[in-house]
Amino acid sequence: MSTRAAARLAWSLAGLSVALFAASVVLWLLARSAQVPESWDANITVASMLGQVSFLAYPLVGALIASRRPRNPIGWLLLTVGLLWMLLGASDYYCIYGVAQPGSVPFPVVWAGITNWLWVPGAGLLGTYVFLLFPDGRLPSRGWRPLAWLSGVVIALLSVGVALSPGPLVNVGPIQNPFGLEGRPWVTTVKFAVLPLLPLCVIASALSLVLRYRRSGGEERQQIRWIAFAASVLGVLFVSGFVFPPEAWFADLLAYARLGSSTLVPVAIGFAVLKYRLYEIDLLINRALVYGSLTVSLVLVYVGGVLGTQTVFRLLTGQEQQPQLAVVASTLAMAALFNPLRRRVQGLVDRRFYRRKYDARKTLDEFSIRLRDETDLGQLNADLVSVVSETMQPAHVSLWLRTPDRGVDG
Repeated sequence: MSTRAAARLAWSLAGLSVALFAASVVLWLLARSAQVPESWDANITVASMLGQVSFLAYPLVGALIASRRPRNPIGWLLLTVGLLWMLLGASDYYCIYGVAQPGSVPFPVVWAGITNWLWVPGAGLLGTYVFLLFPDGRLPSRGWRPLAWLSGVVIALLSVGVALSPGPLVNVGPIQNPFGLEGRPWVTTVKFAVLPLLPLCVIASALSLVLRYRRSGGEERQQIRWIAFAASVLGVLFVSGFVFPPEAWFADLLAYARLGSSTLVPVAIGFAVLKYRLYEIDLLINRALVYGSLTVSLVLVYVGGVLGTQTVFRLLTGQEQQPQLAVVASTLAMAALFNPLRRRVQGLVDRRFYRRKYDARKTLDEFSIRLRDETDLGQLNADLVSVVSETMQPAHVSLWLRTPDRGVDG
């Protein structure tokens, strides 16, 4: 396929994904207006639509990659995952509305049966082949071919097992699976036998990316850092859902942050595969470490200040009501501590994770101080050569000076 034909196909699939997303918005509004029984446990919340919006990044980034790197399967994988997810969302709301309002749309139960298993190839392709083939579209080595074949077999068998298993469908209450094979226990056996293999394939695929990172260098290592950074942010937000209680005042903000952060993975893949601003990932990691630690520290200072002031006030006055002055004082303390604490955290992060850059910056700072006071030109030349050798570590350093009378001296 030529590059132009690949670009047309990629953007056509992306356009189809956008059309499915627009249809899902309309169907979501219709489903919310219908009389859906609470016993169905139908997921027609605002959060579900936000999740649909975040997954729209997959087909768009996939089309961008596939149109520019048509030989790299990563773009086509993202397109497939995004198209499946848009179809899953639109079909889900279609089924809920169709079953809740009988006769409103054709074949809602049939579409519910199809929607019942679409999550398997969507999640399977994203969790296995994207990791296995990232970033150049090839396996790390021939030794990973069995895992690639096993992942494909697991995804196919699990899709068939879920599609043909009898039982109630998700989101549409007591409606039974129209494709379920009653009296065929082997179908359920296959589903539950294969189901644990999918997360194992995902873990093994992620391990292949870790091993690829350890064996790589330079540009490929920077590419892997992009997806590792996105995955780490997702992991932190996911773990926060188990650490903080659901009744906390910021629980809803964390939930929306988890939904919105789903776009980080395709965006990071796009930056990495297209090699656009590739080496800025170090700056992003640095800022994430600094401002993440700074935020946690300031929150602890604020909460500690408020609780400490409240305790002292209660002991001195015996009153339970905390004065507004404590909140104001804690806020002012946070504002005063922001810059000093940021500089301290920045220095700590640089010393721990960016030691070479930190030492180079310290060396340049010391040289700039000597530069203001040094009057001996010979000593200044030696210092300059020493600084360049220490900070940039070249194979050879030469200093050439141009004088008005003698031309160039080395």
